[in-house]
Amino acid sequence: MDIVERYFPDLTTQQRQQLNQLPHFYHEWNARVNLVSRQDLENLEVKHVLHSLAIARVFSFVPGAHLLDLGTGGGFPGIPLAILLPHVQFTLIDGTGKKIAVVQELIKTLSLANATALHVRAEMFRQRHAFDFVVSRAVAPLQQLLLWSQPLLRKKHQHAYPNGLIALKGGDLASEINALSGKSRDYVEIFAVQDFFPEPAFEEKWIVYVQG
Repeated sequence: MDIVERYFPDLTTQQRQQLNQLPHFYHEWNARVNLVSRQDLENLEVKHVLHSLAIARVFSFVPGAHLLDLGTGGGFPGIPLAILLPHVQFTLIDGTGKKIAVVQELIKTLSLANATALHVRAEMFRQRHAFDFVVSRAVAPLQQLLLWSQPLLRKKHQHAYPNGLIALKGGDLASEINALSGKSRDYVEIFAVQDFFPEPAFEEKWIVYVQG
């Protein structure tokens, strides 16, 4: 995880050990369960791990904050963020049981006490007003993500940014933002991942915040 350490030089020994277990784990399990594409598997450190950690370059979370990773798939962005932010609680959900079973195994392998993975579809999840932020990566359009997220967000705010949705997105976002309701469009902020990690893989990659 040399590139990750380049951008996060203050990692603890435990964090380095946890991150360094990820390539072996995903190579082993991807042969049985399609967690990431084969092409991306060879670029796991940049395209999945570092990409997930871009959220932590924009947002700071107080101790005890609780984030929901909606549609986590193979564990992104939740697992890398849980490694980097041990003071934050993470719940990772996905509707595909095979993927969540692998994520649960990864949480156990890494001894991540601050992460829990559940097999449940977003529209069936019932932990109302339980989370400070919902994070997501390549799951659905912003309008749908916000619809799922709003009932799950806490009413009380304790961060510089009000509770809301944080989505990792790619490409032209104009149509997705225009599809939001007028009020929601007024509370959107977009950050270029390349501003934090100047890597070719992050061209036209964005961190999108929508107030909940």
